[in-house]
Amino acid sequence: MYIKNEVLAKAYVITGPTSGIGYETALEVANYGTVILVGRSLEKLLQVQKTITERGKKSVNIICDISDINSVRNAAQQIIDLKLPIYGLINNAGIMPQKPTKSVQGWDITFATNHLGAFALTEALTHHLSDGANVVYMSSAAEDPESKPTKAFRMKGSRFISVEASVRGEWKPGGTKLPGIDAYATSKQCMLAASMAFSRENTRLRFNAIEPGMNGGTGLTGTTMFSRFLFDYIFKILPPFSRYASTPQQSAKLITKILTDESGTTGVYFDHKGEPMQGSIQVRNIQFQDQIVAQTRTLLSKI
Repeated sequence: MYIKNEVLAKAYVITGPTSGIGYETALEVANYGTVILVGRSLEKLLQVQKTITERGKKSVNIICDISDINSVRNAAQQIIDLKLPIYGLINNAGIMPQKPTKSVQGWDITFATNHLGAFALTEALTHHLSDGANVVYMSSAAEDPESKPTKAFRMKGSRFISVEASVRGEWKPGGTKLPGIDAYATSKQCMLAASMAFSRENTRLRFNAIEPGMNGGTGLTGTTMFSRFLFDYIFKILPPFSRYASTPQQSAKLITKILTDESGTTGVYFDHKGEPMQGSIQVRNIQFQDQIVAQTRTLLSKI
């Protein structure tokens, strides 16, 4: 697991690197330094590492279940112990299961994975990231009830009540009837709000978020053939959905560009074309951003 006797200029951490956008991004980022691959399956991590090695690049594997806060903190310590100069962190791991499931802590697993895990990993690594390092979050327009993609898919946006309610799987009434959508939208809103708050709170580092658009073949939308066919292919070629289409390869290049940017850009939410976009009215509210951070820290302090 450890890299010895090599002088490595930069290292980058990425969660969820074994499929879809995460996989393509890991391969792309490997061109800029050592990639620290953080994922649940050692077998899948080794497959990614094999590909990276065959390309003459370097990577390190860290086993971690992002939905389990103790696992996240253990993984963070392993990353710190590598003593590599970390110049970037990509909070990519994300899920949208069709049925409600609980994490090890007994929390809604979508919220735990998409928001709490990313939050905990960022907090644990913050003081160990190099000056000017970029932290990138994968958000979603699904959080904004007024966004065109959300309306096109007939979603309702975030249904946030509080962080405590979210971990219990409780959402504001009036949401969608599609299982997992409210949890997904709410978790992505909290992640986005936290990234904006961090950008104001910590000026030593850079915090930005990305809406990657509709990417086929990621498996995010579930395991049934119908859901994959519907979300990953049909919607990509039909207007008005097609305007938001992208690919894992295109997303990887954009993520890597933002991750390795040295301009000092921070607190920006980028769309799938790399242009600045706005989140929901709620997520743009500074008080709401600070509320999310405060409530999340309070919750995680109990673990």
